[in-house]
Amino acid sequence: MTRRSCAIYATGIVCAHLLIVGIALVVAQVFQTMIHSRLKKEITLTEKSQMFESWKNPPPPVYVEYYFFNVTNPGEFLAGKKAAVKQIGPYTYREYRPRENVTFLENGTKVYALNPKTFVYVPEKSSGDPTVDILTTVNIPFVAVMNEMSSYSFFVRPLVSMYISSLGVELFINRTVHEILWGFKDPLLSKLRNVKPDVDEYFGLMWKKNGTHEGEFVFHTGEENYMDYGKIDTWNGLRKMSWWSSNQSNMINGTDGAVFHPLINRNELLYIFAADLCRSIHLAYVKDVEVKGIQAYRFAPPRDVLMSPKENPTNAGFCVPAGDCLGTGVLKVSVCREGAPVVVSFPHFYQADPAYINAVDGLNPNQEEHETYLDLQPTTGVPIRACKRAQLNIILKRVTGFPTTKHLNETIFPIMFVNETATVDDDSASQMRTLLLIVTLVSNFPLLIVGMGIILLLVLVVLFCRNRQKKNEVKRIDFTEAFHSFATAKDDTAYTQVSDKPSDSSEMPANQPMRNGSYIAMSPVEAQKC
Repeated sequence: MTRRSCAIYATGIVCAHLLIVGIALVVAQVFQTMIHSRLKKEITLTEKSQMFESWKNPPPPVYVEYYFFNVTNPGEFLAGKKAAVKQIGPYTYREYRPRENVTFLENGTKVYALNPKTFVYVPEKSSGDPTVDILTTVNIPFVAVMNEMSSYSFFVRPLVSMYISSLGVELFINRTVHEILWGFKDPLLSKLRNVKPDVDEYFGLMWKKNGTHEGEFVFHTGEENYMDYGKIDTWNGLRKMSWWSSNQSNMINGTDGAVFHPLINRNELLYIFAADLCRSIHLAYVKDVEVKGIQAYRFAPPRDVLMSPKENPTNAGFCVPAGDCLGTGVLKVSVCREGAPVVVSFPHFYQADPAYINAVDGLNPNQEEHETYLDLQPTTGVPIRACKRAQLNIILKRVTGFPTTKHLNETIFPIMFVNETATVDDDSASQMRTLLLIVTLVSNFPLLIVGMGIILLLVLVVLFCRNRQKKNEVKRIDFTEAFHSFATAKDDTAYTQVSDKPSDSSEMPANQPMRNGSYIAMSPVEAQKC
């Protein structure tokens, strides 16, 4: 067997093995299963996982932008006309949110943690100076007092109203953005404190929220089931809430939005418990996106999250008391926040009933600026980019006994909205791309084997064809040489003329016998002398 033949047979054997093994691995999905198992195992080894460290100390910087609605016609609104507002901001703060007092429970299946948040002003990302810019907005302490007095006797309310008027307190106030946001000493609350010592005389939308946490959380680590990774087990010791009017609405579902289980698919709903909204919400897949070279799935709250119970009956449990419901796009959260009738929505009443948008001039909802969304890397479940947007509103309406409200048209009045954003940093993005490349290569290793088998198959075909061609050339050369040898032998022999009559005896040599008939005589030709 020639060396060429050996090479052909060896290539064929290797090719056959690669194709058989590769196709078998592809069909059995061995490597895909191995990767999935590995991902699940790494999630369960929480204390050793880099993902746990990212959960404990999130590397991406979080920025919180505060936008306020400055009221441009407070007098006209009090006279019964439509309110007009102008958006100002953003006033941007860097948010730091490390998890503290981390303690593992129940053999590592659960983890306890606090999540204090600290805010630091970032002037280069802000528009204006919060300590200088004056804001005209609703006097929320005054509204809270009126809301509280609505349950009192009709004869008491006018007396309280006159006392409040004597203090110079009005429905709209002028304060700096910093005061409205981080707190100021309110004259009405100061007087009320003399009657009820437990009342705080300071008011601010973020009063006592800088450096504090939203409650005590216990999370599942995914040790028992990777699908439970990051899910909330208890919040402030509760597995469900009590202020809503149905068991489903009171459920604490999902994670806190910082992490999700790995191997996310497009068809599932992701649940988040938002402590500031006092409820859980779900997010649905929207589209595929790319963030810093990383493929991700975008999830966002669908319209049915804040849909009216008339359109989505499952939201009836958020009506408190039962049957007292608002329209689509708004949620009354005063049941879990003592004081003013607070309502939350998406910014500019995005996805809300047009009646709320048209009730105030100066609103312009749009998806790009006002949608909440999460961009998640589906293999690891890690958020690559997040944008949480929520708006704070107050219900303003007529309150009997308070003359200042007698011309008001009931309005859900916008106060401010928050745009909280975070995007994976460059170092983490680079590490993520490397990890995903390794996962992709390992997952597709059977396909690489099949590909190598196909390449060797092509090489085998080429070698076989060239071998056939070589054999044909050899046969042609052998035939040519044989023909050439025969021709050479013919040139070396002389032939005498064939005659049908005998020659005269005189012409024949003496020793040549006589023959009858024709004959052929052959005689060697003398070689030429050099």
